[in-house]
Amino acid sequence: MLRKLFTTAMLAASFFGQTALAQEINFGVISTESAANLKAGWQPVLEDMEKKTGYKVKAFFANDYAGIIEAMRFGKVQMAWMGNKSAMEAVDRANGEIFAQMTYADGSPGYSSLLITHKDSAFKTLDDVLKRGKEINYGAGDPNSTSGTLVPGYYLYALNGIDPKTHYKALRVGSHESNLMATAAKQVDVAITNTEVWEKFQKREADKAKDIRILWKSPLIAADPLVWRNDLPADVKAKVKGFFLNYGRGDSAEAKRELDNMNKLTFGTFNESSNKQLLPFRQLELFKEKAKLENDEKMDAAAKQAKLAEINKKLAELNTLLVSAK
Repeated sequence: MLRKLFTTAMLAASFFGQTALAQEINFGVISTESAANLKAGWQPVLEDMEKKTGYKVKAFFANDYAGIIEAMRFGKVQMAWMGNKSAMEAVDRANGEIFAQMTYADGSPGYSSLLITHKDSAFKTLDDVLKRGKEINYGAGDPNSTSGTLVPGYYLYALNGIDPKTHYKALRVGSHESNLMATAAKQVDVAITNTEVWEKFQKREADKAKDIRILWKSPLIAADPLVWRNDLPADVKAKVKGFFLNYGRGDSAEAKRELDNMNKLTFGTFNESSNKQLLPFRQLELFKEKAKLENDEKMDAAAKQAKLAEINKKLAELNTLLVSAK
């Protein structure tokens, strides 16, 4: 009897939980900039989402990327705009699933990491940065940022046999926007940001932007995904996906207004996507780990070979998945 009552109570809780969910959606926004700037950019889009879906939609901000991932993990956020690195964490640890991908307002399929310095800096080239790390205060990116950590971690550091945690005199973590501000104010010598935030910074902070010099630009990074919790009800998923895939499309005045909302965020329309979008970034994580191992001269040779063999096996598996996904 007690077991039957418990089962009934659990079913009721699940039913009422899904009913509440269908009425309210918390939408997470990763902290690439200040919450005030992000809210100003995203609020018109989320207000349209509320009108078109009938759900109450609230923006959810956190101080770092991990805050959004953890909020999704514990059900405080049902869906979010993320970078590919943070999406990997959400998929692996927070029951996340990619359902859409951004495009960019200028038609480009992605964006890039940037290593920047002040225009009056003594560090004139990337080679200066790689050779004179102990003289440099470094503005690092969020650990879960694709353009702030994953991409420079491989192309800028792993390929040059450098660990940024020990290479620099001092290291401080910041958002892309705060790294731009700190560089302009000479609070750091060099820092990581990305082209997406740099574009907005040049418009909002034109005077400060004139003091920034770019030292390095990464290869193109695929545009960001939208991620939802995999356990959302099917009808909620269908309605939300329909909203994003249709948003800003068409020739009507309404569609042009919607597209203008996205353009202000530097984005264009949305395309359908899936977790397969993450395969190249999973490869990048492994390439970074492999390069670090290969540059480790203190590690036991047999242990190194065993770990390298394991990584090569995973890379081969990912490559097979990538080929089949095309």
